[in-house]
Amino acid sequence: MVATVALSGGSASAVAGGETEAPEREWLDIRVFADVPEPGHPEGITVADDGTVYVGTQQHITELPEGPSKIFAYTPDGELTREYVIEGQDPNRGAGIVGLAQDGDGVIYALDRYPQRVIALDPTTGEQRDYATFRQVKDLCVSLPALVLVTQCVVPDGLTFGPDGSLYVTDVGQGLIWRVPPGGGEAEVWFSDPRIESILGANGIAFVDEDTLMFAQTLTGPFDGPLPRVDTSKLYTLDIRPDGSPGALETFWQSRPLDGMDGFAIAESGNIYIAMALAKSVVVVSPQGREIGRNPANLLENQLQEVPFDDPASVAFLGDRVLVTNHSLFLGNPHSFVVHDVYAGEKGKPEYRPIIRAGS
Repeated sequence: MVATVALSGGSASAVAGGETEAPEREWLDIRVFADVPEPGHPEGITVADDGTVYVGTQQHITELPEGPSKIFAYTPDGELTREYVIEGQDPNRGAGIVGLAQDGDGVIYALDRYPQRVIALDPTTGEQRDYATFRQVKDLCVSLPALVLVTQCVVPDGLTFGPDGSLYVTDVGQGLIWRVPPGGGEAEVWFSDPRIESILGANGIAFVDEDTLMFAQTLTGPFDGPLPRVDTSKLYTLDIRPDGSPGALETFWQSRPLDGMDGFAIAESGNIYIAMALAKSVVVVSPQGREIGRNPANLLENQLQEVPFDDPASVAFLGDRVLVTNHSLFLGNPHSFVVHDVYAGEKGKPEYRPIIRAGS
């Protein structure tokens, strides 16, 4: 189903035989890419160089434990081809896979919440190993399902590799960014700042260029400015100094109230495609920091979709489309467990995928 595009930046066109043909899809047209089996709640997503799509799963924050997470593999056409059962998860907490990334060998790196770690998964052999671990650094943490996110418990959420093989991981609960050294090991607190202290903090993360990180702040922190709008989200940029330490934190863009930013992906053009969990839409922000597209335009239009957005979470490019996971964290609706296909009409900026060797 095609929903109306607000503030559309245009659509793609094809040229054949010297004549311009109507585009097959309008810009930001939304379709269903694939269904996601149990345990559902798809959040993390990554697309391999050969077009294989990997999707991670977890569960509702108050559901009884129903077994381990799975990572599902799909063809570029959305056909499910393989599943990987995650090993070593806490059976009393259930499924908990969040963000996904890949290295230059195609190994998948999955953030796990139960326990808090990064898993390295070889998709060819299915072999799994722990790559990194995290620790509690804030004093206020109540480790109960409904309170973990709002009491500064360690909740690693988004991850991205840097060009040197370092892995940068956001912590949405503790409001900080971790750095895992090349080869893995214990994560170190790399960046913290009172401005990103929030009940829902740092989330999606990606490199703008080799010296600049961008990350999403789900809800603006109460200490970010003299009169902060704590009902908005922000995109921040963060410089990386030559010695590898964090530099200046800058606000790149601030959302509308109650957008609830989650993950995002950056196009070759510099356009940023963002999953808005609370607004239930995909928003596009230009390299100049201006909103240029939003679909669905509002919550009513969202309900008219074949499968409405239900806490959309992570975004990854597949050719000239972006794939968006439909998390359904709060409602836990099985009919929402899909990956959406949103037409971008442009390709994604290549991610850093360094060659990683254990213990390097």
